[in-house]
Formats: sequence, C-alpha cells, structure tokens
Amino acid sequence: MDATPERPPGSASAPAASGGPAIRTLLLLSIPALAIGVVSALVLFALDEVAGWLQSWLWGALPGAVGVDPASGWWIFGVLTVTGIAVGLVVWLVPGHGGQDSATTDLIAPPQRLIALPSLALVAVLGLAGGVSLGPENPIIAINTGLLVAILARLVPRMPRELAMVGAAAGTIGALFGTPVAAALILTGVVAARPTGGALWDRLFLPLVSAGAGSLTMTLLAHPSFAISMPAYDSVQAIDLLSAAVIAVIGAAIGVLVVVGFRVLHPLFHAIGNPLVYITLGGVVLGVLGAIGGPLTLFKGLDQMAELITDRSGYGAGTVMLLIGIKLAALAVASAAGFRGGHIFPAVFIGVALGVLANSLVPSIPLVVAVSAGVLGIVLAVSRDGWIALFLAPVVTGSVMVLPLMCIAILPAWLIVTKAPHMVASAADEGRRPVWFGRRPRAGGAAAGA
Repeated sequence: MDATPERPPGSASAPAASGGPAIRTLLLLSIPALAIGVVSALVLFALDEVAGWLQSWLWGALPGAVGVDPASGWWIFGVLTVTGIAVGLVVWLVPGHGGQDSATTDLIAPPQRLIALPSLALVAVLGLAGGVSLGPENPIIAINTGLLVAILARLVPRMPRELAMVGAAAGTIGALFGTPVAAALILTGVVAARPTGGALWDRLFLPLVSAGAGSLTMTLLAHPSFAISMPAYDSVQAIDLLSAAVIAVIGAAIGVLVVVGFRVLHPLFHAIGNPLVYITLGGVVLGVLGAIGGPLTLFKGLDQMAELITDRSGYGAGTVMLLIGIKLAALAVASAAGFRGGHIFPAVFIGVALGVLANSLVPSIPLVVAVSAGVLGIVLAVSRDGWIALFLAPVVTGSVMVLPLMCIAILPAWLIVTKAPHMVASAADEGRRPVWFGRRPRAGGAAAGA
C-alpha cells in the first residue's frame, strides 16, 4: 500500500527521494486517518450496543416474561432456529441480501456496495444476539470499509482508495482488540506483500494513526479486554517449552479439522440455493448443538471463556472435551450455513478450552502456558495468520512471560497448517451451484464502488 496519492512531477507534495511519502503528505492525510479510526470505533460500538440489547431481551427479558429457563435445551434450540429463519429472510429478501458471505472473504477484503451494508449490519446483529458461534470481526470490518471508502471518495478525493480501505480495517481492528498493536501485526503482512516504494513504517504510518484513534475511542467508550484472570506465571521452565509446543501442535491439528469440515459443509449448504432454507437449516443444527452443549457453547465466546476459566474446577475432562467438540462443530456449521461473522473469536474460546483440558489432564502444566498454547494453535489454523495468533496467545492470559515460549511453539504448529486449506470458501463456485428451492439472490457484496 502506498500512502502517497498520484501527483504531477515537481509537486511540492511529491514523494521524497527515498521513495517514501513526503512528511507534508503524511501530516495532511493524518487528519482523515484519525477520523477513520474514530468513526470505525463508533460504528463498532453502536453495533455491539444494539446486539447486546437484543441479546439481553432474547436471553433475559423474554424467557423471564414467559417463565422459561433460558439455559434449557428447548429455549436454546428455539432461539437459534428462529435466528436462522430471520437471517435467512434478510439474505433472501432484503435489498443487499446480507452483503457478501463472510465465509468467502478474508478478514480484510475489497469494499462492498453501500446497498449491502444495512442488511449486513442487520444479519450480523441477529447472529451475535441469537447465540451463533461467530465473532463480529468480518462484518464490522466490511461495514466500515464500505462506508468509509464511499464517504472519503467524496470528501477527500485525493486520498487513495486503498489507503482508505486499509485505514478503515486498521481502525476497526484497533477498536475490536482495544490496542493498535493487533492492527500493526495484521497489516504488516498485508503491506509488506505490496511491492511499493518506501520503508515499511512509512506505509504503516497512516493505518496506525487510524488504529490508534480507533482503539483509544473504543477504550474510552467500552474498555474492551481479552485478558482473563489466571494464576501468575513468574518464571519460565524448560519443560514448559515442550508442553507449549505439544499443545500448540494439537490445537493446530484440531483447527485444521474444523477448516476441513467447513470446506465440506459450505458447498452442501449452499447447493440448496434458497438462503431461507439453508440458513434456517443451519440454525436448526446450531440449535441442536447448543441444546447439547449448553449456554457455554453459544455466542462469540468472550464471556464464556472467562466463565470457563473461573469455574474450571467444576468441569471434568470429559465435559471440556464435549464443549470443545460442540464449539468446533458450531463454528464450522455457522460459517458454512451463510451466517455472517468471523472465526477468530470462537477460535479463541476453543483454544482456551483446550488449555483448560490440558491443565486438567496434566496439572503440572501451568494454566497460562496451556491456555496460551491452545489459543496459539487454534487461531493459527483458523486464521492462517501467525501474527494474530502470537498476539492473542499472551493477550488472553495477560502474561508477557509466555511470549518467548509461543514464538518457539508456533514453529511446529505452522508446519501442521502450512499446507492445510484456508477457512475461506470460493465465491466463484457460487454461480455454478444448482438452485433447488426458489431463486438465487443477487450478489449483495461485490467489490464495487458505492
């Protein structure tokens, strides 16, 4: 990504001789970059608030009013089934059709059309509130990217379109994780892959301005935090390196299995053709899984992983294995069945559960090491991004001491995932699938301008 707009030779704002952007250019574009970060955080906050209100009504006020236990299997099954029907109706009938299927895009993707964004926001809120095992990251990045690229194309036409896109993604990632470090790590790979001139930090400067503004805004509004209270880990032992490597490899292998399952299920669901049918079917399957696994296996997983750590003494190894299996299946089904959402948040829950299981089976493994390695392995396989895996592993445990261990443990884990399939379905295959029930909706998320 090149932060310098095209200018005629000899312009006062032309890039410096070193090939990087001029200081004046960076200063001028810092103003819209700050605005991008702030707006990205505000949109995320609004989406979270609406989803939180609907969730409290679906899982608190409504069952209380009718005298039903919201943790009962029948209520879980009913809510997830109705959520599938609601999401399916939006994707089938509402203009924009829920945007592009999150399962067919990377975390940072080309901007979607403006007409797709309201329906994408609606299905994301329904999924988050209804207990679907997906996170908000893919939809909210897509919403902010599409919205801000369209706005800046009109208000700041000299800002390159790609810079606006990456800035919106950076601001959203910074807001999601409450720190610009996550955006810096993710974008390092994206920016370094582009053979443009200038130093890496020159090209990261403006996205990091957006990421810093987004994280600061979200911190002031909601104080987001991934860290879970755990026993202190004060000193590194040699055996901990072996433990971390083994758990990370197991986590990576489990993650590869869920990716393979997703790749098998996605074409099967979408071959049905009508989204009302296949998304409702996905909601039914998720309802069955949720009824078996209970409330701990629902939603994106942040609150649930904290509960699992806090009450871990009350869960036997068999129960934790069941939770892992249910959440793995729920992640694969939710992603394949057309629900809009990201994979990282539920993958973190699965990694935490794997760490709890390892600590339960081998108590001599420090809980912090076990959880960090579990998160590392699962997130690495699901996201195929070593930076985000290395970032989340110590962030979840709140321990910097495990970072050297994770830097070594990721190496054998990467050998497991490097030739495995990505957790992204081919959007090009959609047009070749038969329509069994009704018409196929128009693509709502083509990478196009507003």
